[in-house]
This record gives sequence, C-alpha cells and structure tokens, in this order.
Amino acid sequence: MSPARTALFLTLALSVGSALAAEDVSKVNGSITAESGQTYGDLETVNGSIRIGGGATTDNAGTVNGSIAVGDKAVTGDLETVNGSIKLEREVTVNGGVETVNGSIFIDRGGKLKGGVETVNGAIGLVATQVGGGIETVRGNVTVGIDSHVRGGLAVRKSQGMFNMEPKRDPVIIIGPNAVVEGPLVFERPVTLYVHKTAKTGTVTGATAKTFDGPTAPKE
Repeated sequence: MSPARTALFLTLALSVGSALAAEDVSKVNGSITAESGQTYGDLETVNGSIRIGGGATTDNAGTVNGSIAVGDKAVTGDLETVNGSIKLEREVTVNGGVETVNGSIFIDRGGKLKGGVETVNGAIGLVATQVGGGIETVRGNVTVGIDSHVRGGLAVRKSQGMFNMEPKRDPVIIIGPNAVVEGPLVFERPVTLYVHKTAKTGTVTGATAKTFDGPTAPKE
C-alpha cells in the first residue's frame, strides 16, 4: 500500500472510531434512559433514576437519589446508588460491582458480575447469578437463591460511624438450593442463617446454620 493510501486509511479509521465513541450522559436533576440496543459511556445523575434498556451497553452508571433498572441482556460497568434500589433483569452482564447504601438489590436469572454486591440498608436477592466478588451488608437480608454462585464469600458487618445503630431485627441470610458461596461467611452481628441441604459454603463464623430442604426457607 502506498504511503498516500496508508495515510488516507488511517484518517478514515480514526474518523470512524471517533464517530462510534460511546457518549457519556451526565445530569444534576433528571432521569436517564439508555435506549435498548444502543451503546453509551458513563451514565451519571444526582436526582433521578437510570433505566438501561434491554441489550444496551454502557460503562459505569451511578445516581445519588434514584433507582437503577437494567433490562435483559444489557452489559454495564459498575452500578451504584445511594438512595434507591438496583434491579437487574435476566442475563445482564456487569463488568464491575453493584452497590447501594439505602436500597435493595435484585439480580435475576443469568446475571454475571465481575465484582461484588454491597449494601448497608437493603435486601439482596440473587437468582441463578454468578458473582465474581463477595457479598457484604450491614442490616439487610440476603438470599443467595437457587443455582447462584458467589466466589468472594459473604459478610454481615457491624454498624460503624454514622451508621452505628442496630436494626430492630436480625438479618436473615438464606443460601438456597444448589447455591454455592466460596470463601468464608463472616457474621459480625447476630443473624438468622438458613442453608439448603444441597448448598455449599465456606467456613461459617459468628452464626450457626439451620438446614432446610424445601424450595424456600422457613418463615420467621
């Protein structure tokens, strides 16, 4: 290829790359919607929710006051909110972690996370989900549901600092049918722990597991 053609090719390639670069979306007040099947950069808002449509691809998504909802088969980076829930529908891939302070986290079947799942006040629920990191909470109930696999262990931490107040009831931790939690299960405060007879876990510290064999754990 001649030098002139090489230069033209590189110029066109750079132009196309620039045109296809994922665009960040940032707001102070207002919700953000990532349209289904489209590609985006970071999604950030302060007061508003974030909706990522099915099949969309994004980098990190975060809000302060608002929820995050992710549609089927979307691909994202880290997902974080302070006051709000995070819900992932089926077969979502997260190339990072999922974190809230005040809000629940639910990940439906086929979810794949490279990082962990963390909340201070809020329930965590997984269904047939692969978690590359660990699970951590202070006051929330945790259900590692059927066929889920958590590679980084599970911890319920003691309240500290500005969050130093105990909940009215002990968190309930459920390790469901055919679920696996690698690494230690560490409980720094009282919990009620149920482990299905088909589940597998690492060493448990700070709690005594109650075995169950039905499709769901006993009601408190």
